[in-house]
Amino acid sequence: MKIGIVGAGMVGSAAGFALTLGGGATEIVLVDRNAARAMAEAEDISHAVPFGRPVLVRAGDYDDLAGAGVVILAAGVSQKPGETRLALLERNAAVFRAVVGEVLRVAPDTILLVATNPVDIMTHVATRLSGLPPGRVIGSGTILDTARFRSLLGRHLGIAPQSVHAYVLGEHGDSEVLAWSNARAGSVPIMAFAAQVAAAMTAAVRAEIDTGVRRAAYRIIEGKGATWHGIGAGLARIVRAIAADEAAVLSVSTLTRDIAGQGEVALSVPRVVGRRGVTADLMPDLDAGETAALAASAQLLADTARKLGL
Repeated sequence: MKIGIVGAGMVGSAAGFALTLGGGATEIVLVDRNAARAMAEAEDISHAVPFGRPVLVRAGDYDDLAGAGVVILAAGVSQKPGETRLALLERNAAVFRAVVGEVLRVAPDTILLVATNPVDIMTHVATRLSGLPPGRVIGSGTILDTARFRSLLGRHLGIAPQSVHAYVLGEHGDSEVLAWSNARAGSVPIMAFAAQVAAAMTAAVRAEIDTGVRRAAYRIIEGKGATWHGIGAGLARIVRAIAADEAAVLSVSTLTRDIAGQGEVALSVPRVVGRRGVTADLMPDLDAGETAALAASAQLLADTARKLGL
């Protein structure tokens, strides 16, 4: 499948690199307003092709996105000193007005995969601007938060994170909800599994894992300025699910009707992802505290969307 990436910064280039090593694309086209940056990233990534999967990696312009099955939107502006979150959102929405129109002009049948932060609101923006069905505008959402949750649970339990089945729901941000009540190791509830392997899941351990997931981005940003490897791999995972028509269950964000008492809001729950994009939403059973927390997360996102005029 041909994949377009608009925005050849650290996130866009990391996604291209992950796709090159892990598969899922026959061609990757990087587009950026800084053409020299796009060309440099494409050339650098192409030098990894002999170590990965056969794929053509090149830079181009919007016309070169024709025929792309998925276009990753990783373009956006950075927050200025003293700028409010809403003002930043308005500027990124302006960027998307230009980008989304140009992408759909040449690739009207593509699936838009949104990586630009704040990703849930930008997914809402992209859905409104594109006019596409919500299932064809997918935000990376909490796919990275879910990976962090599974990684920390696996480390505590002494098992591979791939054997942990647990999700982070709601906003990709401070109001996200770690769904402890339905977390599993294999088919065993996480608390029962912890007891069986003598890795007590105490309140202190749970709080440490919660903080580890919720504050991960802040720690990474403090150390190196931004995050890109994890989200790049997460974007590549979503692309592979689409390209191979996997019907994989992934925690991604789409514009959703009537969730947690909100009319329409973009947030993450587990969803079935395949060739046609998102084809089903799967609402997990939550305890009362998690249900209330998800409602609060949805309310926060809905309020922000309304302030932006969505």
